[in-house]
Amino acid sequence: MPTVLESLNAALHRAFAADERVLLLGEDVLDPYGGAFKVTRGLSTAFPGRVLTTPISEAGIVGVAAGMALRGYRPVVEIMFGDFVTLIADQIINHAAKFRWMYNDQVHVPLILRTPMGGRRGYGPTHSQTLEKLFIGTPGLGVVAPTHFGDPGGLLEQIILETQDPVLFVENKLLYLLPVNGGMEELELQPVTAQKAKNREQGRFSIPCPLYRITVKGAPAPTLTMAAYGFMAELARQAMLKLAYEDEIFIELFIPTDLTDFNLHLSTSRLLVIEEGTLTLGWGAEIVARAAEVLGSRLKIVRRLAARDLPVPASGPLEAMVLPGVDDIIQAARAAEAL
Repeated sequence: MPTVLESLNAALHRAFAADERVLLLGEDVLDPYGGAFKVTRGLSTAFPGRVLTTPISEAGIVGVAAGMALRGYRPVVEIMFGDFVTLIADQIINHAAKFRWMYNDQVHVPLILRTPMGGRRGYGPTHSQTLEKLFIGTPGLGVVAPTHFGDPGGLLEQIILETQDPVLFVENKLLYLLPVNGGMEELELQPVTAQKAKNREQGRFSIPCPLYRITVKGAPAPTLTMAAYGFMAELARQAMLKLAYEDEIFIELFIPTDLTDFNLHLSTSRLLVIEEGTLTLGWGAEIVARAAEVLGSRLKIVRRLAARDLPVPASGPLEAMVLPGVDDIIQAARAAEAL
């Protein structure tokens, strides 16, 4: 089975072949280098003239790409490290995401911003952060995080070819080498009906993205719901198997890919949300708030697990203390189940 990296790379090749308006801009994306994590490998050879290597200026890259999108192209920008999305905030939040409203729906900005995010590789505090929460909630901007479950490449291809609005496509670094749908022998993957298109007048991302629900095969009904995305979904998968076999705690795990959609349809009264970003004002807090609004008193227990509110250290042992791991998920699940 292909890895996530191979799935995303193949999707880029398919999208380029399907629509000549698709372009790629980024730093060091030409062959033979093919990008810092090799996701763009082979594109400049197969499609010369449509892969544009750029100076080191993320704001400039995104500004140029936004102009291309306004003129009918479908540009894909690779931001070499997710930490550098701070440099594109003005171009995205104050401009690209607002143009459709500012110009009375006469223009569209089909701009895709791909970037590797996350830590656990010892890259230090400015190359290991998980910053997508800074963009979640921006009207007109989609924030999507593929997982190794389902079809990550197919999701990227669909967004490149169909979106009419800018999308931040967050690729966790540790997902790249995982096999697509690997480790599922003892689990059942149930794709929930693709999330419905939003009302564009509400400023929401309109491409339907999959939401996955995972349970242990043959297990009793779950008594705890977990929600996680990106690489944290893989750590949650490992934790739920250990909890099932060692503690007889049975869990349903929801894995969204659209981080702006919060309808999880819980079947239990206990909720544990897990993310690699920092705890305060994070994605998990919004999940908990939305669940409380929908379920009210039926939601008995809520727990949040996230990175500590600290910079990510370069030291491996210290990095492991800051970022949540499998053992942290197990302890949080046991605590939620005991209440």
